[in-house]
Amino acid sequence: MADGDYERPDARARELGRMQSELRRLSESRNEAKLSELESRYVAYVDTFKVPAGEPGASLPPMMELKLFHTRKVVEAAKAIASGERFDVRTSLVTEAAALLHDTGRYEQLRRWNTFRDSDSVDHAVFSHDIVAERGWLAECGFSKEDADAVLFAVLVHNRRDIPPESDPVKLAAAKAVRDADKLDIFRVLESQIATTDWRNDCKAFWNLPTTRPPSPEVMKAIRERRPVDYQHIASLADFVLIQVGWMVCGLEYATSRRICHARGHLAFRRRFLAEIGAGAEADEICDLAET
Repeated sequence: MADGDYERPDARARELGRMQSELRRLSESRNEAKLSELESRYVAYVDTFKVPAGEPGASLPPMMELKLFHTRKVVEAAKAIASGERFDVRTSLVTEAAALLHDTGRYEQLRRWNTFRDSDSVDHAVFSHDIVAERGWLAECGFSKEDADAVLFAVLVHNRRDIPPESDPVKLAAAKAVRDADKLDIFRVLESQIATTDWRNDCKAFWNLPTTRPPSPEVMKAIRERRPVDYQHIASLADFVLIQVGWMVCGLEYATSRRICHARGHLAFRRRFLAEIGAGAEADEICDLAET
């Protein structure tokens, strides 16, 4: 057998690998174009909420500007999760698109009802889903029907306590990633709120929640049992903070999300803050659960 015969399998494998890499590169390039076009439509839509309308110096109201910043941080986190979890090209596309669109309804929610509280207005995830679906952005930007359906599913369920049963692995992966990415930035939002408001003297900083009341037993019981907390049991600032600790215990789906959370020091911040507001030893024990 000639020496060259021994090289043929390796050569074929290298060529196959090269072709697969090129196909992935082309797919990624096409997806980047779709996402760029989708972002252009999203930004143009958000710009319609600037005031004074049509004026050269128009700008978003401050609360809307915060939502736009939140969206950009969620997109960043979703991309990091997709990369860390080695999502395939299609799942990465769906994940990033859903992260961009997940809060689309927040702007109209604030304009129409002057609040971001869903209980006083509308379920913002359903509202976001409906706006995106009605405007047809995904089809216009070249998303297949299957990919568009997966994006809309992730948008629709991003704020639900539990993801409804779903057999499509792309829908599930994207939904879980967007939910994780949303939580990761909500951690930042809480820390910013504590740092920039007079929460000790202004009860409105945290929706009139008492700052000195101890945690609710129902909240701590749910976290100890590693199940979602019923938001109806939130009766104090300590409860609100502990719900986020509960996310760290059982609410972050991906290892990449948990690594990001740890690297940013979100648990350590909440442990210190709970001690500052006198939440007690039981709250500290709840924080221990998130360390394991």
